[in-house]
Amino acid sequence: MQSIFTVPDLACGACADKIGQAIHLVDPQATISADPQTKQVQINSDLSATTLESTIVAAGYTVSK
Repeated sequence: MQSIFTVPDLACGACADKIGQAIHLVDPQATISADPQTKQVQINSDLSATTLESTIVAAGYTVSK
């Protein structure tokens, strides 16, 4: 299932990498695309959107509703 999140503080490639690493800790099979220009994170994962959002927040980022 694909989930798309807006992450206002996604500022650079290092931020994208940090989010990707956090997601891969909870779902090693997930595919992630994070674009600092659009502030969008797209994740294909079997995990729920709620779990993925919580993981992004736990990594130190905010998710806009």
